[in-house]
Amino acid sequence: MIETLSSGEVNFLWWFIQGSIMESDVRWSLRHGWGPCDRHTSAWLSVEAAFRHRYLHGPAVLYDDLMNRAQAAFELTGPLAERRLARHLRARGPCHLCTLGLGPASNGFIAGDRLQTGRDASQLRGFMDETRSFWQDTVCGACAGSSSPIRCRVHLCAELEHGAADKLDANRLLVRWIARHVRCYSESFVWDRRGTDTAEDRAALISAAGWCGGWRGLLAIYGDAPR
Repeated sequence: MIETLSSGEVNFLWWFIQGSIMESDVRWSLRHGWGPCDRHTSAWLSVEAAFRHRYLHGPAVLYDDLMNRAQAAFELTGPLAERRLARHLRARGPCHLCTLGLGPASNGFIAGDRLQTGRDASQLRGFMDETRSFWQDTVCGACAGSSSPIRCRVHLCAELEHGAADKLDANRLLVRWIARHVRCYSESFVWDRRGTDTAEDRAALISAAGWCGGWRGLLAIYGDAPR
């Protein structure tokens, strides 16, 4: 079960989705950290889905940018390519929300109904359920405790330090797939491309979030590990 979001987290994320994410210092912080940490990745998507009824424009824009960076990193060649890849994929800063002291015990001024809505993960759970057939094979084996060779960015970086060449091809293909489809999803929010996204494109947002920040929080919200 996912740990209940604190009033401080919901309060911050309520204002965050109103436009704070577009501030330049916030965007750079998210870029340096490859998005939020595992807990705050699932928290952000859940709160955004709850208040915006699954209209996940902000996350789509961020993860389009991050997966484009990831794809470029995987194309590095030459001597010490694995070490260079790990260096490019490693976070250069902490989670933006964690640096603000937001966590399970943080408090915030937020009305009862709004707090209840922010803690309701049913909208994100529904979004994940509708797209499960496309994201279920992209879950990190280390996060899910499975035999899958797929790794999220965090676990891939850790394994690259000890040699993970056997997993690179599968993960390179995964990153290309995510980058292509999350770009389609992001572009579907442009007026003249509205309605062009597919379930596969929407699933790529879940895959991108899990790849960048880790899957444990998302799997906790969904209720089980994909089979």
